Amino acid sequence: MQPTYTAEAEAYREKVQAFLAEKLPSNWKGIGALEGEELETFVGEWRKVLFEANYLAPGWPQEFGGAGLSALEQVILAEEFTKAGVPTGGPNDAFSIQMLGNTILMWGSEEQKAHYIPRILSGEDTWCQGYSEPDAGSDLANVGLKAELDGDEWVLNGQKIWTSAGHLADHIFTLARTDPDSPKHKGISFLLVPMDQPGIEVRPIKMISGDSEFNEVFYTDARVPKDNVIGGVNNGWGVAMSLLGYERGEAAATGPIRFQAEYARLEAMAKERGLADDPVIRQRLAKAYSTTQIMGYLGKRVLTQFLAGHHPGPDAAIGKLQWSEYHKVVTELAMDIMGADALFWDGRKPPSSFGADDGGAENSQSSWIGTFLNARAGTIYAGSSQVQRNIIGEMILGLPKEPKPQSK
Repeated sequence: MQPTYTAEAEAYREKVQAFLAEKLPSNWKGIGALEGEELETFVGEWRKVLFEANYLAPGWPQEFGGAGLSALEQVILAEEFTKAGVPTGGPNDAFSIQMLGNTILMWGSEEQKAHYIPRILSGEDTWCQGYSEPDAGSDLANVGLKAELDGDEWVLNGQKIWTSAGHLADHIFTLARTDPDSPKHKGISFLLVPMDQPGIEVRPIKMISGDSEFNEVFYTDARVPKDNVIGGVNNGWGVAMSLLGYERGEAAATGPIRFQAEYARLEAMAKERGLADDPVIRQRLAKAYSTTQIMGYLGKRVLTQFLAGHHPGPDAAIGKLQWSEYHKVVTELAMDIMGADALFWDGRKPPSSFGADDGGAENSQSSWIGTFLNARAGTIYAGSSQVQRNIIGEMILGLPKEPKPQSK
């Protein structure tokens, strides 16, 4: 239940701290203190720094451009980056490196590894994820996007939706149905699709915050080389499930750091507005504080298992359900503390992101309003709360499966 940091591990921590001290400005407050063009410029330059240091994919073997770090060293690196308020890559690297890169290393041919891995790390290729469809959200096996072989190319027709950062990408890894006569878990293939072609159209979806962080993607006779299949034709379901399993164990360590720092900002705001002694506000603050502490203990348990070689399984649903439901509640508390001030933006508006605002963000109305609005989506993306409860009930507690609608 308690991860062990050896003397060697702490020595590595000092090495990471020295790296940050050397590479970051002396007056660095955190990425949350930046916005607009200044933010975009920093992220681009910081990604180059990480690329040159082999820190973009720190767990990958050195032969593929990684740093060959142990699981514990990767956790320490993530912890120190989170404390310093710096990103671990560019805006699409969770898709390009964490998801697709790991999938190619596991399932790809030697030719695919040699072609795609260097381009992913250098940023020459930027990827997004083409999984969800209007009729295939929680039921991912119900994908209907068609891929038909025409000579040496696949021809794709259909739609994807909720494609995060799709407007920033030039490639999309796509689940497509290559055998419509097979059962729905069969006949699916995992295709690597270039987006810079007439057959691909990206349409932004307007969010409640006014931003457009995700999109619809339409395929109209889009073409893909025949060999752009990962894991073999009609074996896409197995590939897709392994990709979804690439949960970074260090998230169990970094998540509590972000939420506990966010709580400290919330408490400070309550004191500044003279509400820290209000009995109802104090009770709600106490509930928020205790929840962040429980998150920390749960994170340590997950982290201990991760360092022992246990990869996240159904139990990952517990953490996802807890933090996303908590974040909805705690940001509502922030709105109540601000009162009428929560009706208008003032200060830096946070970019759309998962969870708490970035490290170094000002304790402003806009920071909390933006986080409040994005927290509504936290109970939907990466697995809705309803789906997480089903996973916990059926796969962990052994409860009967949810009844399915009877077919006519």
